[in-house]
Formats: sequence, structure tokens, C-alpha cells
Amino acid sequence: MRWDRKEYLDYVTFKENKRPMFVELFGPLIGLEEEWIEQGATEDEINMTAFDWDYVPYVNCGANCDIFDGPEERVIEETKEHIITIDALGRKMKLMKGAATIPLPMDYPVKNMDDWLKLKHLYQFREERIDYNQVENAKEQQKQGVMVRAEVPGGFDLPRQLMGEEELCYAYYEQPELIEDILNTAADTAIKCCERLSKHLIVDHLHIHEDMAGKSGSLIGPVHIEEFLQPYYLKIWDAYKNNGCTIFVQDSDGNMNSVIDAFLNCGLNQMYPMEPAAGMDIVKVHAKYGTRLSLKGGIDKFILRDSKLAVLKELEYKMQPSMLKGGIVFGLDHRIPNGSSLELYRYYVKTAREILGREPLDKKNKGWMRQAI
Repeated sequence: MRWDRKEYLDYVTFKENKRPMFVELFGPLIGLEEEWIEQGATEDEINMTAFDWDYVPYVNCGANCDIFDGPEERVIEETKEHIITIDALGRKMKLMKGAATIPLPMDYPVKNMDDWLKLKHLYQFREERIDYNQVENAKEQQKQGVMVRAEVPGGFDLPRQLMGEEELCYAYYEQPELIEDILNTAADTAIKCCERLSKHLIVDHLHIHEDMAGKSGSLIGPVHIEEFLQPYYLKIWDAYKNNGCTIFVQDSDGNMNSVIDAFLNCGLNQMYPMEPAAGMDIVKVHAKYGTRLSLKGGIDKFILRDSKLAVLKELEYKMQPSMLKGGIVFGLDHRIPNGSSLELYRYYVKTAREILGREPLDKKNKGWMRQAI
């Protein structure tokens, strides 16, 4: 079911709750399609249109706030198992075929300020970062109820992409001026993009990607967030919020419990995907933060490898009455894993719809899948 941008924005800011939102955030992991075909999946089940997911359509705002105008990626090695490329930062990247969709760096270009200064121009503002044809397209689509989205580099993720996690964590102590210059450069670009965009449209949704935690917790704590990330986040968020932006959402896997308060002080009002396997309990997080924080995801993807009883228990817990008062976007906490049963996935969707008071799928016309927010 398609949601209008205003309906969605009112829902996730706890202003109005006509019905709970139930989505598929990420879709199948690579290889699952073949498994499900063997289990008798229809074409509409493979492309997800059979499940009538809620979605709010969104469009890119037309501004590029990340790396810009770097060298084109080039392949230097390809085998049956992997592809190795050189990316725009000069990193050697390795993608394992059939097992991954995202390549991983084999090296990093920045170890000190001199290294960063060679790449800094890739992150500085240029007028060419604004695609005004796309801006006008977004403006027209927004009039039709489509949400306009902007994305900025993560305050942890950007220097991590340049330095790697280990070097970055040392740099917080040994080269703080390097981290500050990286983030100040990215913030200046994001703010100048906002200034140009605000003359034409309102950005509804500001997205930032971090992926800064594992099962044991965040790779940095509240002290480093306050010192390094908070100034970066707040400068950018203040610019977008003052020009009408409603949602500031962070995407980070892993156990973020210890740093949620620190990120609320950075202006965030939505987080996802709330991975249970990493210790994230969406019910407990919601009970603690209430209307201060909208949440997306939170349903354990691994129940789809278990049993109908496990699915039922998970859904009855996650979709309990206290969770149905608005602001929660229910969905699996990440991609549907390999080994997930098609029968259990069907049962998962059917049972969740029943709990949420939705019409059975066999009585509805098939929906149209869109990328869900």
C-alpha cells in the first residue's frame, strides 16, 4: 500500500497514526531467489509484489554530498570467485561473487594529513554537485506525494572509508585535527548543497549511513561521538531542519544501545535496522525513548529459518499493543537470509497482517513494490 509523504512524515513523528506500517526494508540476500524458485515461488513472490508491502515512494533531491568527480572505477583482476577493482579513492576493492553485493577494501589511502589533502578536493563543494534537472524533477514529484531524500556521509563512516577502522580509532587520539578537517569539509559541502536546494524544494528526509557497531557494541563511545560527530551532525541537521526537513535517520547495524542517547543529542529522530542478533530489542528501545525516536526494522530475520511457532512468538512480542501507537516501521532487521523458508516467509507476512488488522492477501489485488522507507 502506497503512503503519501505527509502521511508517512506524520506517522514517524508520532503526530498521526491511521494504521501501523509494515515493510520489507532490504529484500532477499543474494542466492535466495534460486532457493525460493526451487520451493515453488511465483514470479510475484520473487519480486516481492505479491506481499502488498507498505511503502512511501521517494526521490533523490538532486545533490551529491559525498565523493564527487573522482576517477572511474577500473577492474584489475577477475576470476570465477572474485572481482578486484580500483575505486575513485584509489583503494583496491574485492567483491566475492555469489556471496556478497558490496566489495570490501583491501587497502586505504589516508594515513595522515598529507594523504588527506591529496583527496580533499573530492569532498569539497562545487556547483556541479547540484543536478538542477533532478531538483526540478524532485520538486514536481513531491507535489504528487513523493518524499524527497538527501544523503550525507557518515561522521564515522567517511573517515573509516578513507583510513580503515583501526587507523581511524588511533587517529581520534593521535590526529584529531585530521578527523576534524575531514568532517568540516564534508559538513561544509552538505550545508552548501542544502542552501542551493532550499531555493527550490523542501528536503523531507535526511539520511546518514554509519554501520559502526558489531554484536559487542559501537566502535566508538559517547565521548568520541560528542567530540567529533556531534558538531558534524548538528551543523548539517540544523541547516536542513531550518529549511523544513522533518526526518534525520541513521542506518547502522550492530548493537547501538550504548550510544543512542549520544546520537539523540546529535539531532537524530529515527534509527534502523535494530538487529536482534546484535542485542537490539526494538520493544525495549521504544519503551525507553518513546516519541523521541522513530524506529524501523527490529524483527529477527533468522526466525525465517526456524518454525511457525518462532515466527508467531516474535511477531506477538514485537507487535504488542504498546508498539502500535505510531512511529514504528515494522520489518525484518536486514536482508532475508539464505536458508529462509518460503513457507515461513508466507506465514510471517500472513500472521503479521492478521496482528495488524490487515485484509488477507488473497482478498486483495496484488500491490506494487517500491523501495520502502
